[in-house]
Amino acid sequence: MDAAAVAATLVPSWSAVLVLFSYLGYLAAAGAVLPGKLVPGAVLPDSSRLHYRCNGLLSLLFLLVLSALGVYMGWMSPTVIADRGIELLSTTFIFSVIVTFLLYYSGLRSHHKSSSLKPHVTGNFIQDWWLGVQLNPHFMGVDLKFFFVRAGMMAWLFINLSLFAKSYLAGSANLSVILYQFFCAWYIVDYFVHEEFMTSTWDIIAERLGFMLVFGDLVFIPFTFTIQGWWLLRNKVELSLLAAVVNCFIFVIGYLVFRGANKQKHIFKKNPKALIWGKPPKLVGGKLLVSGYWGIARHCNYLGDIMLALSFSLPCGTSSVIPYFYPTYLFILLIWRERRDEARCSEKYKEIWVEYCKLVPWRIFPYVY
Repeated sequence: MDAAAVAATLVPSWSAVLVLFSYLGYLAAAGAVLPGKLVPGAVLPDSSRLHYRCNGLLSLLFLLVLSALGVYMGWMSPTVIADRGIELLSTTFIFSVIVTFLLYYSGLRSHHKSSSLKPHVTGNFIQDWWLGVQLNPHFMGVDLKFFFVRAGMMAWLFINLSLFAKSYLAGSANLSVILYQFFCAWYIVDYFVHEEFMTSTWDIIAERLGFMLVFGDLVFIPFTFTIQGWWLLRNKVELSLLAAVVNCFIFVIGYLVFRGANKQKHIFKKNPKALIWGKPPKLVGGKLLVSGYWGIARHCNYLGDIMLALSFSLPCGTSSVIPYFYPTYLFILLIWRERRDEARCSEKYKEIWVEYCKLVPWRIFPYVY
């Protein structure tokens, strides 16, 4: 594809706009009407708390059924997303920019005093637009922060499924493609099975909704986390049995560490007396958990996440660094985030944090870092 053709596809088409708004409209409607567990969020500084309807898994399954029906009836092509990848990317990017400007200006005009809607304005336009003005802005009853995270994670799966359909129809859906698709699908579906865990994450609790989160959720997650799928669509990789087994091993260990650590943290926040690995939890200063995965490394969940990201890229072989963008990016991001977390926790817990670091000396990688 030459430069002129690429430039032409960057211009949003009406079909790409229709796909995007149909998708977002479905998610808004499904999120409002489908049943789901109502999960209380973290207590905010003003002692209020939001409640989240965690029906993401049901919304996902229902959309899969509708999509399958649409393909079966001939109403849509299974490769509709793969065929319009760049158009959808540019359309979603423009949509994200417009949304964040609207969030910025509506936040400036807000007179709410609640922690969720109170405007946080520094006077620096770039900083306020990038990081956001309000913590939990709503639109027509929809919590936009929670909504955009759900939209990005689900889009990741549907882009992959469209890429798989294209590979299958081209006769190139080999072991590498199947492993990549399976690992990502498992990770995404598992995310929605445990969607309530998202309510206790830093992004939901403390980050304001600005361009950084909106772009990250709607553009960066679905369109960069699928680079491996796009690469495998154009490059045939034949994995040996040994390479496939090693890849599966890394995925399984990464998943157990990632999900296990996050589950322990979430349960501990809800019930500090809950058993960890069958034993009462050990605490430092009555606040910091040093049992289970959290007694192995201070950010053991990051270790599992990095291993999972690596397992998504290994099916692409080693002939190119392009498929390894995601694990490389994630490694850098989590090292930076870990440093930021350490500084924040040191300031918050003071002597308790010093004692905790002595008991759990490893940051992410046991015996390494």
